[in-house]
Amino acid sequence: MNWSENIESAMPAEAQAPDAAAQAPANTLFLGDSGELALETLRALVQLLAGPSLDGRRHPKLWPILVRDEAVIRRRLAELFLELVIDRDVQVAFTRQADTGDLEVPLLLRRAQLTFIDSILLLHLRQRLTQADSQGDRAVVSTDEITEFLSLYERAANTDRAGFVKRVHASIEKIKKHSILQKIRSSEDRFEISPTLKLLFSAEEIQALTHLYQRMAAGETPAQLTQTDADEEADQ
Repeated sequence: MNWSENIESAMPAEAQAPDAAAQAPANTLFLGDSGELALETLRALVQLLAGPSLDGRRHPKLWPILVRDEAVIRRRLAELFLELVIDRDVQVAFTRQADTGDLEVPLLLRRAQLTFIDSILLLHLRQRLTQADSQGDRAVVSTDEITEFLSLYERAANTDRAGFVKRVHASIEKIKKHSILQKIRSSEDRFEISPTLKLLFSAEEIQALTHLYQRMAAGETPAQLTQTDADEEADQ
């Protein structure tokens, strides 16, 4: 007589097989993983969340995954009140807060506070990017070029040149942190402007920045600009 067979047959069915809930799914990536996405899809999703963007040139392995799994990635982001912005022509994608209307939702993304110099620098980079695109060239700028351009907006009475240059370099570092300026290899002070900048500003925001640029070129100081904006809001 085969005692092992009799003992097994006498045991309840649930006792014979391991608990289904305790069995790890076939695609488990780590202990405690209960997710459904494949590893490569997760990598693309995490890059979008980590930000500031997923760039086809800097992330050549992730870009085709994003395109392939765009629908499921959009669903996952929507669960966090986030929207996927993607441009297939320039191979750039990033996330932003979804427009939820009057619905109160927690904000996952933090807005970067821009100084006056930051705004002018971004406008200049956006214009350089447009110019380079029209000529079929790479949009490349240098630290000296940026400093020279921003010097147009330095107050004539300002005697603290070193302080102004320090603020310019701080602005450049902030833009670099958001990967809008990407250092060119073998160069310490030359950068390529990321095509992401095309997607970051709406037509209305570009128009507002251009208006600001024109007013500054006409000689208005930051203090005058602030006062004029306050007067315009009071009249509305």
